[in-house]
Amino acid sequence: MQLGMRAVCALAIAAGVPVMHMPGHANPLVVKTEQGRIRGKYINGQQVRAFLGIPYAAPPVGDLRWRPPEAPASWNRVREATQYGHRCMQGHMYRDMVFQDPGPSENCLYLNVFTPAQAKPRNKLPVMFWIHGGGYQEGSASEPRHNGDFLPLKGVVLVTINYRLGVFGFLATPALAAEDNGAAGNYGLMDMVAALQWVHNNIHAFGGDPGNVTIFGESAGSFAVSTLMTATEAQQYFVKAIGESGGAMSLGAPGTPTLAQVESRDQTWADSLGAKTLAELRALPAQKVLDASLKKGAPGFWPVVDGSLLVEPVAAAYAAGRQSHIPLLAGWNEDENTALSEGMTAEKWKEFAAKHFPDRTAEFLQLFPADTDQDAVQSAIQYGSARFIALGTWEWIEAQRKTGDSPVYRYHFELPAPGSKFHPGGVTFHSDDIEYVFGTLDTRPGAHWGLADRTMSDQMMTYWTNFAKHGNPNGSGVPDWPSYNDDNLVIHLNKVITVAPSTVRAQYEFLEKFLPPPRH
Repeated sequence: MQLGMRAVCALAIAAGVPVMHMPGHANPLVVKTEQGRIRGKYINGQQVRAFLGIPYAAPPVGDLRWRPPEAPASWNRVREATQYGHRCMQGHMYRDMVFQDPGPSENCLYLNVFTPAQAKPRNKLPVMFWIHGGGYQEGSASEPRHNGDFLPLKGVVLVTINYRLGVFGFLATPALAAEDNGAAGNYGLMDMVAALQWVHNNIHAFGGDPGNVTIFGESAGSFAVSTLMTATEAQQYFVKAIGESGGAMSLGAPGTPTLAQVESRDQTWADSLGAKTLAELRALPAQKVLDASLKKGAPGFWPVVDGSLLVEPVAAAYAAGRQSHIPLLAGWNEDENTALSEGMTAEKWKEFAAKHFPDRTAEFLQLFPADTDQDAVQSAIQYGSARFIALGTWEWIEAQRKTGDSPVYRYHFELPAPGSKFHPGGVTFHSDDIEYVFGTLDTRPGAHWGLADRTMSDQMMTYWTNFAKHGNPNGSGVPDWPSYNDDNLVIHLNKVITVAPSTVRAQYEFLEKFLPPPRH
């Protein structure tokens, strides 16, 4: 009995035997993009094809430093796409960031595509476009926790990207504004838009649907998602959004200052490097620029209202309903920031309340109580988490619910991760959700995961990919997740998944009124 070539290939793959592609049969590891053909590799037991280090823009070096991204050059021969490209220039403040790339470089505008092994262009699978976190200062798509071994097994195409960071991504001076019709900064956001455009033009060749793209990100990546939803230039490239711990609203640090608020400050910093012109500034070694940007007293470099990509503060766009009217899935972790709780007692918490809310101490303590030391510790975690990132995320969710004309699904991630090399055990800390969402638990150094963790990871992957497919996280095999829109219902992701009304509204409405606005 003779077997067809397709059956032979399937048996070979199942046995772990590399398949030799006969003449006349297309090699699934070679894909044609607009710039040229690339060759990827199989990962995860040949269940997924990975195409790594694909340039989506020209290297932003030399005269292209602090300019909008330009199209990448084309090539004639098959380009190898089996290794990550360089990560963007950055310091190393976040100890839990581990990388699989050759190192930092200005030549860093690369993306990666992970697609099911058998995906064909006609399949038109939903696309999930990941924006990494790191405070807009650090991070890379090459972090092992962002690996694409598992999400594609849920029937999606995953894209992960690098984008310019820190001073290289967000410097905004009067000279740069004069050069670009009054706009400056936001080069990192422009990189994201360029990567989205690349996806729109190329992802069909990998089995993805350019008309069904979900942008998602964590921390700064979630800030970016909330921001891109207000950028007209970006809105055409995605139809759903997921935000994990971050929203660029009025009290969600750093918000979106205007160009006028930061350009003088940024120019003073640029002058300190001794360069008298933009040409001289662009000629400085990248490491010298980076080192100067990391010194004590240097400004922070973040997205700004530049009048071009962003024409108004993010919060104002949502208030007016000018953001993308698309389904949103968003939430945060239970213990986003525990620093304030260390050594906390009831007496210390009452002193904190009197110092920071002298005119409303009693009201504050009613919402963040200090009846016992244990209460004070929990209140400090709740307040610290809100002040750090949860409040801005909540503001974003509320704004989209009010003016977005689309379903909103809100979660609260509560399953404590095991202790590991870089993450505290027994809490649900900032960024603890990432490995669960990607199914990459075993990439975290020193963590010993249990059955509850692996079950939760599979459930979160299912919810996230269901949402990417349908704009609704529900489906077979997972507990029902109702919309947040009407009844303030939140899904609590813990060993036992439950649904209950939100309990933070009174706390967060108080903080909205009485926290001081962010300084720029």
